Amino acid sequence: MPPLLSTAPTVLPEREWRAREADHQARMETWLGPHRARRQAGATHPVLDFLFTYYSEPPGRLRRWHPGVGTVLAGAAASERLNWPFYAATADGVGLDRAAFLDKRRSAVGWIEGLLGGTASRPGQFGCFGLHEWAMLYRPEDGEVRHPLPLRLGQAGTDAVVESHRVQCSHIDAYRFFTRAGAPRNTLRPTRETQPAMDQPGCLHATMDLYKWAYKLSPAVPGELLADCFALAADVRELDMRASPYDLSAHGYSPVAIETPEGKAEYVAAQRGFAARGGVLRERLLTVCRELLDGA
Repeated sequence: MPPLLSTAPTVLPEREWRAREADHQARMETWLGPHRARRQAGATHPVLDFLFTYYSEPPGRLRRWHPGVGTVLAGAAASERLNWPFYAATADGVGLDRAAFLDKRRSAVGWIEGLLGGTASRPGQFGCFGLHEWAMLYRPEDGEVRHPLPLRLGQAGTDAVVESHRVQCSHIDAYRFFTRAGAPRNTLRPTRETQPAMDQPGCLHATMDLYKWAYKLSPAVPGELLADCFALAADVRELDMRASPYDLSAHGYSPVAIETPEGKAEYVAAQRGFAARGGVLRERLLTVCRELLDGA
């Protein structure tokens, strides 16, 4: 007999949650279908594969819709979820087993809450112009080029852009990929330990990482929130690569030429829009964290 949940959550009728589940699966198929087709064909994509390689959530789990913490699924069909991790029965149906989830992930939930809350408390910085991607290609040595793609300005032109700008990347998971020559040009020295104190809402990588925190909190995160975070990460990834030194015209992407005033303005406008979208999602993720921890 599965353990009983200790709280009295909101109960979703089977017709309602089945409809939400179907909507989620159809929405995620927008990305999962093309990704599956590429894998079957042995093809790669320099922009979109990042969402499935750098980020580690398997496509099968992305298709799974969850109601999230505080909600129970009614109806006989919900019983199949008793075989899913962190689900348990109540008198009204099946939902998240908060106690079991926190038993395994309490420290992770607390760390994510601290990171997201700290990021939300800071003003966004919008003067980096995506130069992290350029510093990842600055005077590369053997093995330091991550993507076999042509450069819009060539190697000398790419190096010149880095040398003529102030590089100020605050995100450890961008900075750690800088070349050995590029890392000293950064004005900041982000580390994993300082990440909760350095991440800020204007950073494209911090915004993309909202998707990571959503799946790290799964199944406590509602499927709709996970999908919103994934969609934002996909949009941000596109800007990140369009503003990079790579020539992606063969893949249908026009450049955001951040080496020009017009390109900088285009980048900052998009960056501000993503920061606004990310701020809303960050607060929703914080609500999940706090409901988990406060309701324990």
